[in-house]
Amino acid sequence: MPTLYIAGDSTAAQKGGGEKPMAGWGEFLQEHFSPDIAVDNRAINGRSSRSFLAEGRLEDIGKDFRRGDYLLIQFGHNDQKVEDPARYTDPATEYRRNLLTFIEFARSRCGYPVLLTSVSRRRFTAGGEPDPLAVGLYPEAVREVAAQTGTPLLDIFASSQQLYRVLGVDGSRQLFMHLPANGHPNYPQGITDDTHFCKEGAARIANLTAVAISQSAELAALQAYLRWPGL
Repeated sequence: MPTLYIAGDSTAAQKGGGEKPMAGWGEFLQEHFSPDIAVDNRAINGRSSRSFLAEGRLEDIGKDFRRGDYLLIQFGHNDQKVEDPARYTDPATEYRRNLLTFIEFARSRCGYPVLLTSVSRRRFTAGGEPDPLAVGLYPEAVREVAAQTGTPLLDIFASSQQLYRVLGVDGSRQLFMHLPANGHPNYPQGITDDTHFCKEGAARIANLTAVAISQSAELAALQAYLRWPGL
């Protein structure tokens, strides 16, 4: 039975009880697959491609990663943090090199790397369109690395922006952590967060990820494990 590992940041990561109703899309991906494949979510809050590697988290995945396993790779949000040298990466240089490290890791173990563009922040232009630079130049860097290396690409930035476009400025708030004061015991002061998802938003992004897998000609073998009625 193959395993599908997720390497990423807080947008995908499992959330603890003290963070709820915040949720990561990786928490809901298993629902789209049969029990014949296991989703192992190794995404961690606050990590960039640099800090994930520096902390040995890819090496930890390597202790369990086997021939035929899949590695979903999604970073970018924390790679933007230019004020934090432990996490920042230049999208034109180090970020691309780090993506190559993840790709080579999977391939060297006879597994399958899959690149995902960063899920978009909820950010709109003055004209009411999702901001194409909501995660800077990182999504485009992922697309280019995927093309250069022949790695399957799931363009979750594009699909999440389309979701926000359909829902609109107001409707898209329901996907994110927008709570009034005293609206939840974990957030007594309230919260307005256009990066992190509530349960509904995380589930919608997991669905977009499953749909993207179903539409990728390069991932035909992985499609065999999808629960098609759930898409």
